Amino acid sequence: MARSSGRIIKNPFMSLTPSPRSLTQLFSVSPPLTSLFSSKKTSPSLSIFILSFLFSFTFLGISIFRFFPSSQDSIHCSIISPTTSPISSHPLPSSYSQIILTSLLSGINSDNKIQPRIGGTAMVPLPVHLVSGNLSEEETEFWKQPDSNGYRPCLDSTIGYRKRSAKISKEKNRFLVVVAAGGLNQQKNQIIDAVIIARILEAALVLPVLQVNMIWDDESEFPDVFDVEHFKKTLRADVRVVSSLPSSHLVAKQTIVTQIPYGVSPFWIRAKFFKQLNQEGVLVLKGLDSKLSKNLPSDLQKLRCKVAFHALRFSKPILQVGSKLARRMWIEGPYISLHLRLEKDVWVRTGCRTGLGPEYDQIITHIQKTQPQYLTGRVNMSYSQRRLSGLCPLNAFEMARLLKALGAPQSGRFYIAGGEPFGGSKALEPLAAVFPNLVRKEMLARDGELSPFLNSSSALSAIDYIVSFNSDIFIPSHGGNMGRALQGHRAYMGHRKSIRPNKRTMLPFFEDSSISDEEFSSIIRSLHNKSMKPEPRKKQRDNDVIAYPVPECMCRHGSGFF
Repeated sequence: MARSSGRIIKNPFMSLTPSPRSLTQLFSVSPPLTSLFSSKKTSPSLSIFILSFLFSFTFLGISIFRFFPSSQDSIHCSIISPTTSPISSHPLPSSYSQIILTSLLSGINSDNKIQPRIGGTAMVPLPVHLVSGNLSEEETEFWKQPDSNGYRPCLDSTIGYRKRSAKISKEKNRFLVVVAAGGLNQQKNQIIDAVIIARILEAALVLPVLQVNMIWDDESEFPDVFDVEHFKKTLRADVRVVSSLPSSHLVAKQTIVTQIPYGVSPFWIRAKFFKQLNQEGVLVLKGLDSKLSKNLPSDLQKLRCKVAFHALRFSKPILQVGSKLARRMWIEGPYISLHLRLEKDVWVRTGCRTGLGPEYDQIITHIQKTQPQYLTGRVNMSYSQRRLSGLCPLNAFEMARLLKALGAPQSGRFYIAGGEPFGGSKALEPLAAVFPNLVRKEMLARDGELSPFLNSSSALSAIDYIVSFNSDIFIPSHGGNMGRALQGHRAYMGHRKSIRPNKRTMLPFFEDSSISDEEFSSIIRSLHNKSMKPEPRKKQRDNDVIAYPVPECMCRHGSGFF
């Protein structure tokens, strides 16, 4: 992950055809050479000779720089032998090479003071692979990456937003405290909204509190999962973030607000809490998940993307291990990440059947009856109705059929993200029978690498996130926070291919035995062709800019590109 280093990095590739002015600056340490560009008279023949020498020297220098690969290109992907796989690959120069370059640079303003650049805060993925070899037409189409249609990140805020920032970013009287619950990506959503609400209320944000997760018995705190200093630094122009409440604002009893309607607007937030916050100095909010509207003013939508894709960087220990595992997958060639939601709690919460047989389904049904508080699926629907409505995760058999219909090669390599599947290895058998090259983080990790995180489901989920983020193709078996977050993050950083199974439309065809395999494959591919182009966000209740960054956080033209 690139980070702002606080110094200017001069990159030799920024101008391959130096102007006389740039040459003057380049050689400013040498007065005799600089004098060539002054107004003093010089022998014409001597000037031509020296100028020819300088241009030749510059060309030689550029050639040498280009001969040595950059750090990004110095890691080559191994060629998979045709005897073991029909696929050969090498890194594809990403359409976002400018992002990778810009992420190495620091900004500088007109006063020559170094300023943090957004481009230096984003997690940059490894390049996608150019897949070639003895591929069928369907396999070639499967590996094909989407066309970006010229969309690039653009987070430029309005003049009014920037003017207000001068005061809000220094706020010392009003403080917002937020308690974030749920799994990792559910907590991330609430942290993002916490920043937005702090901005709306013109308050300083106390580092969010991560509530102990009772389902996964996870007691991780914010610094265990996220890089605190990076979070503060990235947002310092938008919202003041502090590690704890100042002593002047510590009170014996604080009101905790938990009853917030869904989809509230900035106007509602300000009308409801601003007066109270002014009087008490502290506001504590809990249960923010999906409470803030998905449709916000442009500046706040861009701030959402800034928090999600830039500020919320994982802690260094998590990032280091996740990046190592991603590189081990990537170095062997192209890979697909599957986020399979096959854990016991998922089956319990959705009210769906496991596909493993009556013995396993009875265990899930018993938990649902004895602990109904965990059931979040629509209880007024039968299992079949829920499944055909797209409310159930795809099981391993259904995922195998989907992948085969989409043209995934049987020799393809698959990273399996997610927790331990209910039923263990039995749950993956239908998938492994068709696609045997299945890899989990436990298989990639070396001795002791995962040990520090074994008691933290959030950290393990973050590692899955990093490996999936770097994959050539990402496919979730179910909706959910991680699937939506990765879909949007991968789009934001280069429109890397993500395939969202269109379960509601495709599952009836799974049941139709009269359709030939060829016709079935054609139907499935046509249902998922949206993966081949950027999909603009529709202003609906559940369509978040984090999952669909086009067009609020990405644009085709303008100076907002970083």
